[in-house]
Amino acid sequence: MSRAQVDTESHRPRSTPREDAARRSFREVQFEARENAILDATNRLLARKGYELMSMDDIAAEVGIAKGSLYKHFSSKETLAAAVMLRLLRRTREALDALPPEVSPIEQLQALLEWTLRERIAGGVPHLPSTSQPLRDSLTRNADYVDQLVDLSERIGGLIRDAQSDGSLASHYREAFLLYHFYARACDPTLDYLRSGGSLDDDAIVEQMVSATFSGLVR
Repeated sequence: MSRAQVDTESHRPRSTPREDAARRSFREVQFEARENAILDATNRLLARKGYELMSMDDIAAEVGIAKGSLYKHFSSKETLAAAVMLRLLRRTREALDALPPEVSPIEQLQALLEWTLRERIAGGVPHLPSTSQPLRDSLTRNADYVDQLVDLSERIGGLIRDAQSDGSLASHYREAFLLYHFYARACDPTLDYLRSGGSLDDDAIVEQMVSATFSGLVR
């Protein structure tokens, strides 16, 4: 290195710790934004192709990045699918937390079902694990996913018990049946069939599905 280069280096302004932190923060924001784009793309591919047919090449192409860049975020298709489902569980809990405290248990259940159906319409909910044995097997090996699913199920189960106690839900149904009935309605293919048919708009589909779930079909 020449004397001139040494002098230049010695007189170059040094960055402050705050500037270093800001640069690191910007890199972190970029990294997080790309990670969210990857999760969004995986949502779309899970809905279109399913877990078995979806590949890491497909996801990289959907995002518009090299597969090597994808592996900087997620080591495998299994870890990526788990991240998608964990984000869904987290957002579901956040939707429940956002409801006003005065909302009754039955109204919370109705609001949560409506939120889930609208999320499906917007592309924010992939096919649930019940549609894929390999995906289900992969998720059951993920302790974080299992813990969060149990936590959410217990929370919804508590709303079911409270709604039965206050007479909003029929008491002769078992809690386990009502819980899985709720999950089934959340991923009911009726929504997709009605949307493809075009006879009802999205608002009408959601309203009728929620109404049929909680009010029934018989007057």
